[in-house]
Amino acid sequence: MTGARTGATTGAVPLFDDDVQPPAQRSEIAPGAVHVPGWLTLPQQRELVAACRRWAAGPVPIRHTRLPRGGAMSVQTVCIGWHWQPYRYTRTGDDVNGARVADFPDWMVRLGRRALVDAYQAPDAGDGYTPDTALINFYDAAAKLGMHQDKDERSDAPVVSLSIGDSCVFRLGSAENRNRPWSDVELASGDLFVLGGPSRFAYHGVPRIHPGTGHPDTGLAHGRLNITMRVTGLTG
Repeated sequence: MTGARTGATTGAVPLFDDDVQPPAQRSEIAPGAVHVPGWLTLPQQRELVAACRRWAAGPVPIRHTRLPRGGAMSVQTVCIGWHWQPYRYTRTGDDVNGARVADFPDWMVRLGRRALVDAYQAPDAGDGYTPDTALINFYDAAAKLGMHQDKDERSDAPVVSLSIGDSCVFRLGSAENRNRPWSDVELASGDLFVLGGPSRFAYHGVPRIHPGTGHPDTGLAHGRLNITMRVTGLTG
């Protein structure tokens, strides 16, 4: 993450274990697709940035994912738990350096469960939710992500998305195709977005970043960090 500061931190996991009151604001953009603004505090965002910085350095470092038809994605990606490359997951970064990816930490499982409880405002919403991978994307000012479905997983469990740094336009369509109609939502630093239920396989993308809108206390000098937790449904 070229936009990350280099301040020392140890990643104080207890920040993510404290009980907190569910936020008052939430919006259901489509059935099962919920936006919770300001869900992460600034200290929590700093801890996540510090953790992502460590993962970005390896064992499988951050990279521009190569596409099957040539070219590369404009976002930079690092994975934990499982390594994603278009259309498949592996335990090792075979398209990078062949090393095994970093483990998916237990504290992120707990964070994902709490995200579902707060997004769906149901105390049992996170029961049984055990994400085992995260795709961590870093967007510079010019990066975009075209309309796509998250369907390489063998599970229909919700995708939990966290945003840190510069705000962006998040475009949500239907599960049928990538065309209109769609809804554009601005995601700011600290926001939570969940894709679940009927919207789990909805087409979505990021057509625009708003440079310079992030809070400097997050630890990112510029750019947007997006962490998406998923259940792969894989074993091994």
